[in-house]
Amino acid sequence: MNILERQQEFLKLPPYSLAREEKRRQFTQYINELTRYHFKNCPEYARMLIALNFSLQKNYELKELPFLPVSLFKAFELHSVPQEKIVKVMKSSGTSGQSVSKVFLDSTNSRAQMRCLSNIVTSFTGGKRQPMIIIDTELVKKDPRLYSARGAGIIGFSIFGRDIFFALDKDMKLRTEELKDFVAAHQDSKIILFGYTYIVWQFFQQVLKEKKISLNISDGDLFHIGGWKKLQAASVSVENFRQSLQEVCGNVRVRDYYGMVEQLGSVFVECEYGHKHCSIFSDIITRRGKDFSPCEFGEVGIIELMSVLPSSYPGHIILTEDEGRILGEDDCPCGRKGKYFEILGRIKQAEVRGCSDTYGQ
Repeated sequence: MNILERQQEFLKLPPYSLAREEKRRQFTQYINELTRYHFKNCPEYARMLIALNFSLQKNYELKELPFLPVSLFKAFELHSVPQEKIVKVMKSSGTSGQSVSKVFLDSTNSRAQMRCLSNIVTSFTGGKRQPMIIIDTELVKKDPRLYSARGAGIIGFSIFGRDIFFALDKDMKLRTEELKDFVAAHQDSKIILFGYTYIVWQFFQQVLKEKKISLNISDGDLFHIGGWKKLQAASVSVENFRQSLQEVCGNVRVRDYYGMVEQLGSVFVECEYGHKHCSIFSDIITRRGKDFSPCEFGEVGIIELMSVLPSSYPGHIILTEDEGRILGEDDCPCGRKGKYFEILGRIKQAEVRGCSDTYGQ
């Protein structure tokens, strides 16, 4: 069975179904195979691993496998498929003057991302497509300047919705009356809402609050992603964010989720207990900044992410610029298997690059 066939076998499994020992066995074997695959197919990646004395013959523990700092995707064009097979180049968000990451996707990798995202999100929302409110402008689908992580996230998430309504106009103004009409027309259905954290807060929640409007949604899930830097600067806590949105929306479960363009599709959704969860398609290690040794559970460190998805580029093991801590494994009260963790913020001197922080700036 080749590496892509093995990936498809992984993607058939329910996202939170494997307990620790079985997941570790399968995941470790696959990530070793994927590392060897990229070594053989990406010359730049191979040179990096040779410099680290990587052995093709050894089966490594997850904590022993070499990671790539996420900033390398800004400096190098890394791909493991021929140029002519690349169908899409995804770019991270960045403020003016910042370099951006480039991620090279072939059709196989792109399909795997969508399948993985679908498996994870529908485990929270159910398999049925629901009425959806996108808290953004429809221009994000059309303007190539916006088609970075922000545009891709919106287009990708739209597959879970029907009768999709974009809540903001071309000038980022809330379409208040149309929004109220949309909610009223779907009051008997679950409604899914999606947006980027700062945009949700500044252009949706704050406007509804100022106008003293409550949407009174009877059943909903609001998924949001993106940087918290500007909200933290305004002393908006996670709990305050959640409560404030429920005040203007109604009976809506507010779910933050974590992800990045370098591993698009492999997302970490927040459960009802406020924990971000690894699925069977991903794993997390936290490392100490002084020597990059693995942290213990509960210890704050730099977040390293692993994913089964990247096959067209060597992004399967990356060291992020975020700090966090692993809280536990297989024992979250929500019942989902796998590690669960919290994000504590950017490491010092790391660039601000979250989609919503970028728009705010």
